[in-house]
Amino acid sequence: MRKNEYSDYRSVIADSWDRCIAWGLDHDHEPTPLVPESARLEEINRQYSELLSVTEAEVLPYYRNVLSNSRCLILLADQHATVLNSWGDERITETRLKPWFQTGANWQEQNCGTNAIGTSIAVGAPVQIQRNEHFLKTNRSIIGSAAPIFDAHRQIAGVLSVFSDAYLPQAHTLGMVRLLSQSVENRLINRQFGPDHFQITLNTTADNFDSPWSGILVCDDSGRVIASNQRADQLLGINTVEARLDELFNGRRNHILGHPETENLQLTTRSKVRLSARIKRPTRVVDNSAQNDPLPLPDEGKHTDELLGIDNLEYGDSAVKRCATQSLKVLQRGLPVLITGETGVGKEVLVKALHRASPRKDQPLVAVNCAAIPPELVESELFGYEAGAFTGARAQGSLGFIRKAHKGILFLDEIGEMPLSAQSRLLRVLQERLVTPVGSTDSVPVDILLVTATNRPLGTRIESGHFRADLYYRINGLCVELPALRDRADRLLLIQTIYSRHRDPGQSEQLSPKVLSALENHPWPGNIRQLVNVLRVAIAIADGEDVQVWHLPEDFLAEFENSSGEESDQNIPQPSVPGIEAEPEDTLARTLRVYHKCTGNVSQAARELAVSRNTLYKRLRELGVR
Repeated sequence: MRKNEYSDYRSVIADSWDRCIAWGLDHDHEPTPLVPESARLEEINRQYSELLSVTEAEVLPYYRNVLSNSRCLILLADQHATVLNSWGDERITETRLKPWFQTGANWQEQNCGTNAIGTSIAVGAPVQIQRNEHFLKTNRSIIGSAAPIFDAHRQIAGVLSVFSDAYLPQAHTLGMVRLLSQSVENRLINRQFGPDHFQITLNTTADNFDSPWSGILVCDDSGRVIASNQRADQLLGINTVEARLDELFNGRRNHILGHPETENLQLTTRSKVRLSARIKRPTRVVDNSAQNDPLPLPDEGKHTDELLGIDNLEYGDSAVKRCATQSLKVLQRGLPVLITGETGVGKEVLVKALHRASPRKDQPLVAVNCAAIPPELVESELFGYEAGAFTGARAQGSLGFIRKAHKGILFLDEIGEMPLSAQSRLLRVLQERLVTPVGSTDSVPVDILLVTATNRPLGTRIESGHFRADLYYRINGLCVELPALRDRADRLLLIQTIYSRHRDPGQSEQLSPKVLSALENHPWPGNIRQLVNVLRVAIAIADGEDVQVWHLPEDFLAEFENSSGEESDQNIPQPSVPGIEAEPEDTLARTLRVYHKCTGNVSQAARELAVSRNTLYKRLRELGVR
C-alpha cells in the first residue's frame, strides 16, 4: 500500500470511529439483530429481485471456481446495509455472530459501529476493516472487505462484501470484491438499457474490452449519454451522464454510432486522450418480452471476437481441434451435437465458434441453461405459451426459446437437468419439427440445428431414471468431449494468451517464469473459467505492476499445495519455457502461505517452515515480498 493510500485508509477508520462516538456507542456495546418475519423476507426478495439475480449470476460462478476452498462468506446488502443474501462458508463465524449474516440483518454504523458494509456505505467507497479496526469488540473476530454497487445514476444500489476469520492476504480479498461489484454494476446497466440503446465500451487498449474495468456509455439515438459506469467517468475525466458524444469526443455522433460493430474504433477525447472503443447497437426482441430473452452465454466466452473463430479455439491441442472440426462438419449436415466435459472447459465458447462458422451465422444463436430455469417454468420458457395459458402468463403470450431459434441454432446447456416432462415434449419437437405452445392445440413448424452440453454423465442419469434414453439417442448425433485444462497440450500458450487479453497497459507482455510455473502446474478444477478469474484477480491486485506469485489468490495457492501434497511421490512437470530454473513452486507457495499465516512474523514463520531466517528471507526476496 502506497504512503498516501495508507494515510487515506487510516483516515477512513478514524473518521468512522469518530462517528461511532458521536452516536453514543461504546466498545462493549452488543447490538441485537432483528429477526425479520416471513412477510418481510418476501418483500425483500420482491423489491431487490433484479439486484439479487444479477449478483448471483456474477458471484456463484466465481465462488465455485475460485473461492470454494476459502473460509469466507460473501454477503449482498442493500443501500441501507440490510443483508439480502449470502454465499459461502458459514462456519467462519462464531455462533453469536451467525444471525448477523442472515437475510434481514442490518449493519448500519449507527448500530454496529465500524464495519465493512456500514462503513462502505458511509464513505461511498471500497473499504477493508481488520479485526481490531472494528469499533465494537463483539466484531473483532472477523475481517471484512466491502465495495458499493452503484446504479446508472451514481446512487448506491447495494454493497458486496466478503467476511473471513482467517489471516489471508487481504489485498486479494479487497481486489476481488471490487472486481465483483464492478461486474455486477456493469451487468445491471446492460440489463436496464442494453436492448433499446447504443452501448459504447471504452478502454485504453482494444485488448481489454471485456474487462470489468472497461468504461460503458449508454446512448440514445441522438448521442445523449443516458447512463454510464464509474470507469467511463474516470477515463473521460468528467461526469458523462447527460453529456453528448460530440462534447466528449473529437468525432461526429453519426460517425461513432454508425461504426461497424465488428470493428474497433479509435476515439480521441476533448482532452486529447486516445481510447479504443467498441459499439453495440440496440437489439429488440420480436415479442418485446425482456423476461423471455435468450439467456446470455457465460462470460468466459466474451474475451474477444478472435477467440470465437473456429480456428482460434486452440494453440496446438489436437483434441480441441478435433472436437471443433468434427462438430462443424456434423452440424453443417443438420445433425445434432452433444458436447461433454468438466465445468469451465469452454463448451459455450465452442458453440459460439460453431455458430460463427456455420451457414446460419446470420441467424440467431439461442442459448438456454436448463439448470437455471425453475422446473415449473421450463416448458413455458422452451415451447412458449398462448395468452392467458396459466396464472401469471403475459397478456401477449410468449414465443419460447425454440421458436426464437427458428432458422438458427438452439443451444441447450446442462441438458441433463431438464425435467422429464419437458424431455418428452422436446423429443416430439425433434422428431416432428413442430412446436405446440402451452395452452394451444396448434403446432408451429420450426427449423433449428441443435447443440446440447453437459458436465454430467448422461448414462448415469438414464440409469437413475432422470433422463430419457430415447431423447439421449436423439440428441447424440456426435458426442465430443472437450479436455480439461490440466490435460491440454497447449496449456502454456493458452495461459499467456488469456493474460495478454486482460493485462493492464504498462504491464509486461509476458508472465514471469515463476508465475507461469505456478499456473501451468496447477490442477485447475475449475478449468478455463477458473483460469480467467484467477488472472483477472491477479491483474487487478497488481494494479499496473507486473504480476508476481504473491498476486495470485491465496485459495489458488492452497489448491496448488494440496495437489502437490497428494502427488508427493510424483515429479511435477516444469513448463517448457527456456531459462526457468526456479525452486519448486509448492515450496514457494507454502512459504507464502505460512508467512501470511504468521502475519509477517519472520521468526515464527521460519520456525514453522523449519528453515533458517536467512533461507526464509531469500525465499521472500524471490517472491518479491521483502
